[in-house]
Amino acid sequence: MSDRFLLGHGTENDFVVLPDPDGDRWPEDRLGAALVQRLCERRSGLGGDGVLRVVRSRHVPDAPAVLGEHLDACEWFMDHRNADGSHAEMCGNGIRLFLHVLVTEGLLDRSACAEGVLVGTRGGPRRVGAGPGGTYWVDMGPARPFGRGEATVAGQVFGGQAVSMGNPHLVCLTDADLDALDLTRRPAFDAALFPDGVNVEFVRVLAAGTEGADAHVRLRVHERGVGETRSCGTGACATAYAALAAGSEEPQRGTVVVDVPGGRLTVDVSPETTVLRGPAVVVATGELTREWLGT
Repeated sequence: MSDRFLLGHGTENDFVVLPDPDGDRWPEDRLGAALVQRLCERRSGLGGDGVLRVVRSRHVPDAPAVLGEHLDACEWFMDHRNADGSHAEMCGNGIRLFLHVLVTEGLLDRSACAEGVLVGTRGGPRRVGAGPGGTYWVDMGPARPFGRGEATVAGQVFGGQAVSMGNPHLVCLTDADLDALDLTRRPAFDAALFPDGVNVEFVRVLAAGTEGADAHVRLRVHERGVGETRSCGTGACATAYAALAAGSEEPQRGTVVVDVPGGRLTVDVSPETTVLRGPAVVVATGELTREWLGT
């Protein structure tokens, strides 16, 4: 057996992917925080915003607790780690890449994924499917607002909507120049509202009508445990909800085009659920060397 890896991305939100179907190559005691950090280092490692382990749910110790009655329906589990080594609940770009890897590795047939398959995550089960033109979609579940908060960047305060997509977000709609924001440091936020940290989105609402959408936005995001990333799928969903909800008391429904530094995503919002659509690409495959692993 070899220590194979794949490198891939969804709208330039990039990941090191470790195939481990039977859970015997990268168990928890081997894939620790320190190794995840080394893998994600862009100069001395492979480089990535995080690590995705492709493993069957039955080999993940905490899968029964997070999947509950859906455990048997989720053959595959997206074991997602942030670049700092911490576990992550959910990633919209990552789960599209996850399904793409299952297809390209011959573990699932693409034609069988058109209606979607359930994948386990630490945010619960998610249905993800193959769309036309090499795209993928994922049912992210409903956006759940849970209050208002503030983020501070270089002394500038931004008010925002707190939204859960299985992980916490603070969506700040603003007229500020997004390109001028210094996101090399984590924005300050209300730790009482976000005790486990938060992904912070800074969003400009653009003219509607792009690709027939109800709204069109542009965002930059600072991700919890990672830093600024080129894209954030859960952030795009939280942003789409917040953009539609701004100034409205009605249940949110509509399509939002979301431009991120790494490309374009489309989000369909309804009171029942949120569906994210976008590309996924495998860039390279290889094998980790014993020299680098230190074994």
